[in-house]
Amino acid sequence: MPSGSNVFFNSRGQRGADLFVEVLRSEGVRYVFGNPGTTELPLLDALSGASDIQYILGLQEASVVAMADGYAQASGRPGFVNLHTAGGLGNAMGAILNAKMANTPLVVTTGQQDTRHGVTDPLLHGDLVALARPSVKWAEEIHHPEHIPMLLRRAFQDCRTGPAGPVFLSLPINVMEQHTDVTAGPPSRIERGAVTGAIEELAAALAAITPGCLAIIVGEEVFQSSAEVEAVKLAEALGAPVYGPSWPGHIPFPTAHPQWRGTLPAKASDIRETFSDFDAVFLLGGHSLISYQYSQGPAIPSHCRLIQLTGDGHQLGRVHETALGLIGDLRLSLQTLLPILDKKLVPHREAIATLRNVAGQERDTRRADVVARFSREFNTPLTTPFVAAHEAIRAIGPDVWIVDEAPATIPHVRACLDSHSARQYLFTRSAILGWGMPAAVGTSLGLDRSPVVCLVGDGSAMYSPQALWTAAHERLPVTFVVMNNGEYNILKNYARRQAHYLSASTHRFIGMDLCDPAIDFLALASSMGIPSRRIECAGDIAGAVEEGIRSGCPNLIELPIMP
Repeated sequence: MPSGSNVFFNSRGQRGADLFVEVLRSEGVRYVFGNPGTTELPLLDALSGASDIQYILGLQEASVVAMADGYAQASGRPGFVNLHTAGGLGNAMGAILNAKMANTPLVVTTGQQDTRHGVTDPLLHGDLVALARPSVKWAEEIHHPEHIPMLLRRAFQDCRTGPAGPVFLSLPINVMEQHTDVTAGPPSRIERGAVTGAIEELAAALAAITPGCLAIIVGEEVFQSSAEVEAVKLAEALGAPVYGPSWPGHIPFPTAHPQWRGTLPAKASDIRETFSDFDAVFLLGGHSLISYQYSQGPAIPSHCRLIQLTGDGHQLGRVHETALGLIGDLRLSLQTLLPILDKKLVPHREAIATLRNVAGQERDTRRADVVARFSREFNTPLTTPFVAAHEAIRAIGPDVWIVDEAPATIPHVRACLDSHSARQYLFTRSAILGWGMPAAVGTSLGLDRSPVVCLVGDGSAMYSPQALWTAAHERLPVTFVVMNNGEYNILKNYARRQAHYLSASTHRFIGMDLCDPAIDFLALASSMGIPSRRIECAGDIAGAVEEGIRSGCPNLIELPIMP
């Protein structure tokens, strides 16, 4: 045996994999979301002796990452992912991109072939760092077991440091099997909250705006910073209407609040029209004015000043001219701002009180419109998307978390939400399909196995049906509601809006129908160990959803809806 080989078989210390698990434990990791292969066997073996860390098996890598994403968003802790070599990482890329867009703190790891084997171009080998790098904050490969504590702790710290997002580590199998005398050591304590400067200037700028001429946008950072209470106090102090981002990952403001005006439209020209009567917009957070389709001109009207507070400095002035931009933690900065602003608003108290009263009346009108529309559509032969959304939301109530990836019912779901919670609704930030069902699984785990309802389109469901198996295996109380219109409805609607598209006049759409053959969702659910039912009468929807939630078990409800 060559004299240098005793490093690999060194009996001193512990294996790299065991050291790796020690660091995971000290970082507070409760779940490892994974889909294993041979290169992950050392980690799985080390986990077999760790009763306090549970391995959550997903049957496809994109689903695995989305589960960790949902867990991280619901729990407020980084999600930890373990994938298998280049193929697994490749399969997971869409879900990693979604996490990047959503600023979800994830530590994504992938098993790598033995480093001594790489020069022979072995099966499943690849340049994992180069493959991951464009989609994560940073990517590294661990070359020595002694580096495990430093690089793994760096990963947990960096994924949470603003702007948060996924980071990547490649784990060669020989490094995980080598022994080392290095110990895990204690985790570092990092306090990230920082109050922005120029608070007095910000308070003066807001107080100088005529009451009724300011709008507020509550971006993703309100949720991530747990600043919902402060956002409500700010809106009430100013009497300002509140909007969500045009493509929200969350709705971090109570939808039952009178000053809530819904999420912004996903077209720059429509956003510009929304703000046409305002003199200023106060944006809490980073990139919130995301356009889905092109329209000429900016989202902010030229006469409208943009004031922005965010922890992500590179967002300021990036797309829109910013009259006043401030960098700082939202919750801490708003807590500092509110008492200063309150004093400056004393001369406007009466006008602001009037605005809040009017907001309450307008909210009542919007709710009446929802009820009237429901009455008009309830008795149609085939359930309309609005009625399906209305009855699902009525059954879900104001407290159960919702993970939404049902394109046909998105606007209707948001119109029907009526909750005093600012932490009920999650949505795919990137528009990459396949996130919803596994994210719902992770969300339930992040909420200590609480009930979750996943609203998912028939097309979206086919991107990650493997999540059903994990929900069944873990016996999670997730109710999957499939909004089935037998088509890619969002694509057809987009095509119809383009007058020059031939399909708009011929109604012949290529590659957009899911009806020949029809997908049997009940059989699909049964094959994954999930009880299911199909509800064709609108009057039975709410009862079925309520029963699904009450069961405390994973279940699937298929709702055929009108195209």
